[in-house]
Amino acid sequence: MKGNILIADDEEMIRELINITLSKEGFTCHQAGSAEEGLEISNDVKLDMALLDIMMPGRSGIDLLKDIKASTPDTTVLMITALNDMDTALSCLHFGAEDYITKPFNLDRVLLTVKNTMEKRRLVQENRDYQANLEHKVREQTEVIRTVMGEINLAYEHTLSALIRALDAREKEVGSHSERVMAYASLLAEAAGIDERGRSILAKGALLHDIGKIGVSDNILLKPGKLDAEEWEVMRQHPSVGFEILTGIGYFAGAAELVLSHHERYDGDGYPHRLSGEAIPVSARIFALVDTLDAMTSDRPYRKALSYQAVRDEVISCIGRQFDPKLAEIFLAIPKQSWEAAAGKLLL
Repeated sequence: MKGNILIADDEEMIRELINITLSKEGFTCHQAGSAEEGLEISNDVKLDMALLDIMMPGRSGIDLLKDIKASTPDTTVLMITALNDMDTALSCLHFGAEDYITKPFNLDRVLLTVKNTMEKRRLVQENRDYQANLEHKVREQTEVIRTVMGEINLAYEHTLSALIRALDAREKEVGSHSERVMAYASLLAEAAGIDERGRSILAKGALLHDIGKIGVSDNILLKPGKLDAEEWEVMRQHPSVGFEILTGIGYFAGAAELVLSHHERYDGDGYPHRLSGEAIPVSARIFALVDTLDAMTSDRPYRKALSYQAVRDEVISCIGRQFDPKLAEIFLAIPKQSWEAAAGKLLL
């Protein structure tokens, strides 16, 4: 079956002629002698096309056109009109008619118009179905990609955590210094109004801040006494080494910036580039405060952990020299209990 077609015309002979012509081509035709009868048929049958005479007794073909388009917008409509009523036929196009046929008509011409219009309708529907299917496939693939990326990112995080724990263990750290400063940095960054994306980048950088120490030998890294000038020169290279390790990996682009700058000082007396003030990335300025917090409140071979009050005193004394004044003020406003909750560690 090629499709259901409604033929609505008050002249029975015209309906029959069109019916015979279209039925021979495999179309299923439904006849109506009025707009009211045509509307009943359109409500009962799923129509592919309707051929509507404009001038019918009672409600007009234009009224029926509006009714059909309101209830089944996908039904294609051709108007049948006399030659002296062309303006009305053209106005029907505004109400959704696809085309019009003029009386008296050539049946071969009617058949050709119907076939062309139905073919156009089929192509439009196929394209619409294709687009809908394509959009569905795109949504499906997007979800697959998101899932895979999430798994990749999770694998990154787990791998990083394992690597950083190994680095911390190499330096005889109690617990994980890197994971604690990551938690502290996230807390301070949120209090400072850093957005979620910025906090995520900062967290990665904080976790990886000492990854450049991979390039420092144990003789220097684990030396119990003070480092000499040459050894200090090697040690001061670890931010640059860490930056070089990470900078080629897009996933760590933002984090690499913190790694490079985490030993800079607000007064410009840090390393490796002696940056000062706001020339230092805000992530590194945040890190300087939380790194001091964890370093001072952790046990060291040469001393026991210091109190949280000692950290506050140190931060206050180094405002404007080691630390950004505005960030230091935010740091000092965060309660001790919040720092403890962030890192899961009690402070003295």
